[in-house]
Amino acid sequence: MSAHDKPPHDKPRDEGPDDATRRRWLLGAGAALTVGLAPRARADLLQGATMADLIIRNARITTLDPARPQAQALAVANGRVVAIGSDAEVMQLAPGAQVIDAQGRRLVPGLNDSHTHLIRGGLNYNLELRWDGVRSLADAMAMLKAQVDITPAPQWVRVVGGFTATQFAEKRLPTLQEINAIAPDTPVFLLHLYDRALLNRAALRACGYDRDTPDPPGGRIERDKAGNPTGLLLAKPNALILYASLAKGPRLPPEYQVNSTRHFMRELNRLGITSVIDAGGGFQNYPEDYQVVEQLHRDGELTVRIAYNLFTQHKGGELDDFATWTKMLQPRQGDDLLRHNGAGEMLVFSAADFELFSEPRPELPAELEPDLESVVRLLAQHRWPFRIHATYDESITRILDVYEKVDRDISLDGLHWFIDHAETVSERNIARIAAMGGGIAVQHRMAYQGEAFVERYGVQAARQTPPVRRMLDAGVPVGAGTDATRVASYNPWVALSWLVTGRTVGGLGLYGEEDLLEREAALRLWTHGSAWFSSDEDHKGRLAPGQLADFAVLSADYLRVPDAAIADITSVLTVVGGRIVHGDGDYAGLAPTLPPAMPDWSPVRRFGGYQVGGLVPGLVAQAHHAQGGACRLHAPHDHAAHHAAPSDDLRGFWGAVGCACFAF
Repeated sequence: MSAHDKPPHDKPRDEGPDDATRRRWLLGAGAALTVGLAPRARADLLQGATMADLIIRNARITTLDPARPQAQALAVANGRVVAIGSDAEVMQLAPGAQVIDAQGRRLVPGLNDSHTHLIRGGLNYNLELRWDGVRSLADAMAMLKAQVDITPAPQWVRVVGGFTATQFAEKRLPTLQEINAIAPDTPVFLLHLYDRALLNRAALRACGYDRDTPDPPGGRIERDKAGNPTGLLLAKPNALILYASLAKGPRLPPEYQVNSTRHFMRELNRLGITSVIDAGGGFQNYPEDYQVVEQLHRDGELTVRIAYNLFTQHKGGELDDFATWTKMLQPRQGDDLLRHNGAGEMLVFSAADFELFSEPRPELPAELEPDLESVVRLLAQHRWPFRIHATYDESITRILDVYEKVDRDISLDGLHWFIDHAETVSERNIARIAAMGGGIAVQHRMAYQGEAFVERYGVQAARQTPPVRRMLDAGVPVGAGTDATRVASYNPWVALSWLVTGRTVGGLGLYGEEDLLEREAALRLWTHGSAWFSSDEDHKGRLAPGQLADFAVLSADYLRVPDAAIADITSVLTVVGGRIVHGDGDYAGLAPTLPPAMPDWSPVRRFGGYQVGGLVPGLVAQAHHAQGGACRLHAPHDHAAHHAAPSDDLRGFWGAVGCACFAF
């Protein structure tokens, strides 16, 4: 009996713990693994079959294919699944293939986030300190101090969403006094969802905010008795003041943005994500801000499939934006790795209803209907798919009125148009969406704002917010996502936990048993369900012959672990198009090497991204010099708030040759 025939998790006989032996055990020789198969059976399977490049065996495979829901092994060739079945069946294709023993682990189709902001998030990932998953404010503040201590002037320390105060044991945000005590001289910008930002005094100076700075429309700058800004910025309910302030910080130069995007994609791969649909965003201009992902695509370095929607950037100029872009791009232009996916999530600014459940529902202006109709007619004429941000049923009613008017003249059927969010959508409007061939993309924003929703609207109103089961019962295509990286974490397992348990990250139960999803049903939304939203449902989201070979081998069995453990699942092996893009533990040596995060002082180097299990290993590391220390290039750090940030001048941006400020 070969080592690969051992029961799951048993070490092979007479083998030691050294890495070379472990690799031989995991990969094996294809010829040795076909021992014991009858020659006739092997010949029958091989006749007309494609020899495999990669085989995963000894797995618990959830295929989501109704024809064969469960399997033990799969084979991949030329980026597609070519066989799936038992070890004995699939191993007939083993000669010449790389063979990996899954050691009895659960294997699932690659996860597909149908609403996220990877492109924007990737450009900034290396600059951001992530509090995603951290379970105590004390640990979060220790992370903040450690990062402040090593961040050189004129750089900022940024905590840009992905967390909520209720996830902390202390159930609160830090005070401005606490932040200023940790960082008297280095600018700190802390974004909490899209409701507020906390800026220390150094960040206020860097932004140029003083007593003469007016409040922007829909936003508020909190002030002391003398009229001076305190550092608290509030969305009331427009978040423009928040991300406009964030945009004042230094940006990474292009080559660092490439590195940053690679690290963000690898972080998503670590969580089992193989595809996303990017929803665009404010200050995300086409084509300028898409050059990094296009370069990575040309260089063969994309490790996540990206379908992207274009988000209008000019209030009052929305029709002009889309008129320009429809001349530049054909519908769904691109390939299976990088493809245009139409318009949205912002089609017109007059239809934006925001997403702050701590604030009253906004009343949208009368301009919504004429603005939206002109844009949707243009998109329908060019057969561009489109999506639109709509939180409240009142907004959705008016939006669907416009869609129905256009649909009477130009059919929307077949465009795969959809509503994003739809937390309070009614049964009537679900039926209207179904009648026009639309879909609904849901995210786990309630996992982060559930407490605020209950406080404003009550427990009963929250019980079906959003009404996912009603959507499915109506036959509407439903895909799942996160809306990361600001209003929620990018971790798909937190979203799956919310769908299955109905609980917020703070532990509040929102839904009754009748409104929860079974685990496999939730997984389907995150895979084959999301594929519809980029018109990929025929070849993505299931594991069957002919499907794209995108899958993840999990750290724990999603279908068997306790509810409380779902959010802590990661991937130990992630494959995109038959190519290994992430490996952990026994599989760590199989993934391609990723260059270190740039710059050297990036928070990613020390803390990484999502803190699985609430643990923060980076707190053990020691900084090379304390906050306020001097270095030969940057001098004392107490000048951070007073320096310009010449990101177009690498020498000025990073210093001549770097310094100890950059090292951990």
